[in-house]
Amino acid sequence: MSLFSDNIRNLRIKKKISQEKLAESLLITRGRYVKYEDGSSEAPYEILKKIAHYYHISIDLLLSVDVRKIPLDDLLKLGDNRILLPITVDAAGDNFIEIVPHKARAGYLAGYSDPEFIENLQHISLPWLRNGKFRAFPVDGDSMPPHKSGFFIVGRYVEKLGDVMDGKTYILLTKNEGIVYKRLNKNGKNALVLHSDNTYYKSYEVKASEILEIWEFACSLATEEFKPDNLSPESLKEIIMDLRREVREVKDKLF
Repeated sequence: MSLFSDNIRNLRIKKKISQEKLAESLLITRGRYVKYEDGSSEAPYEILKKIAHYYHISIDLLLSVDVRKIPLDDLLKLGDNRILLPITVDAAGDNFIEIVPHKARAGYLAGYSDPEFIENLQHISLPWLRNGKFRAFPVDGDSMPPHKSGFFIVGRYVEKLGDVMDGKTYILLTKNEGIVYKRLNKNGKNALVLHSDNTYYKSYEVKASEILEIWEFACSLATEEFKPDNLSPESLKEIIMDLRREVREVKDKLF
């Protein structure tokens, strides 16, 4: 018997269901299912997918891991029936944080649900980030100052859209745009409004159905030092206030 055969047999027994009932749920005959469970026949992809959805477990785990040795109830369940393995820690007990490099940014949209793609990412650990699942994403463009291209935003995985808080910043993975980092607001219509802190860029709306992942800002990693001309938000506010004051003084003189 294969590891897959052992796994589906053990899962079925744990769930206390018959081969007949499971076969009905998979829309196949019992005779066909029995061949998968005794290892005499290999299940095609469509059946693998149905079995994975039935047990709410990833295909990767079904094929490559002895599920009896995994605390399945403790796995972090993601959208589209994907699952993250329990958070890996180093010898000191700190979380490993996968880093999505700039060169892999475009490939993340295709590989975000591929366990092999994620496992091959380099990782770091930050001792102050302990509760949750974290991942580091590259910053692209100048829409969210003071974060610049070349910097990284570390995000904490958000399981439910309802957990998004208005006015907070998040990394989103969307079907059409890939990775974006924006300030979010819920509009009450099963969608999110994305705002850039750089007002040069217009706000826009993304439907919930287009969102694949949401990661809440946890911290940022600068990859270069700030230069004297990197104005802080406080400095920008002071400049704007000074301009308003000067405009008001000019108006008072004219009128």
